[in-house]
Amino acid sequence: MNVNYDYTDTRALVTGAGTGIGRGIALAFGQAGARVALHYSRSREGADAAVAEVRAAGGTAEAFGANFDDVEAVQRLGREAVDWLGGIDVLVNNAGITYFCPIAETTPAQFDRLYQVNVRAPYFLAQSVLPAMRAQGKGTIINISSVHAFAGFQEHTVYAGTRGAIVAFTRTLAIELAHEGIRVAGIAPGGVVVENYPALYANFNREASDRSTPAGFIAEPADIARAVLFLASDDARYVLGQTLIVDGGTTAWMAFGEGHKERLSPAGDIGYVPITVASSL
Repeated sequence: MNVNYDYTDTRALVTGAGTGIGRGIALAFGQAGARVALHYSRSREGADAAVAEVRAAGGTAEAFGANFDDVEAVQRLGREAVDWLGGIDVLVNNAGITYFCPIAETTPAQFDRLYQVNVRAPYFLAQSVLPAMRAQGKGTIINISSVHAFAGFQEHTVYAGTRGAIVAFTRTLAIELAHEGIRVAGIAPGGVVVENYPALYANFNREASDRSTPAGFIAEPADIARAVLFLASDDARYVLGQTLIVDGGTTAWMAFGEGHKERLSPAGDIGYVPITVASSL
């Protein structure tokens, strides 16, 4: 991707950087000269590959594993990343899991897992890096939400709730920290082609998705990474508490039809939230 920002001497922690959007964000920071800590939970191989790519381009990067079901592991990740980075300038709270199911079939264990990973983990990770940001009198926190926080879609009640919580968290934390020189903002991506799309959506078709997106194409991780680089820069110094929707016009489109009545059919168990067996969580 083309990088228009110079992040030399910037220290960044990107969560969920082993795959998808997070990996794209970490690579963008690394290619722009930043020192990058890449968090992974399940995707060690992907995180290591991204680290190697950053290093090959002349950057500095290291991978850090942490299970986001465990709040102590989350807090430890913050401390270890800050120690390795020598401080922290940018935290990108990207890690999250997707799950869809009718409300009548959703279990308490599935509900709890999404809120643990998608809401509790970024909350306490931000808390864990705050002392370092406060000590230097500056910092930027960017929270990745989703367009599901702004528009309804069938069978996404739990997931959409977690994404809406991140929008509210972003807005309120920004006000709490603004006077300390710490800026908080967010991004709500629309459709982005990532590795787990075929597993999530049995009927996913790239060409059809391109046609159905007003922009004429569905995004790649690099499209979201560019927006993150902007929000982390001084060009965005007056953007505070807002969540920028980056969706190719999806939420601007007034859709009509009866698609909302259709049952969604996941292609299979993608691992992080069992579709039918809650007891294995």
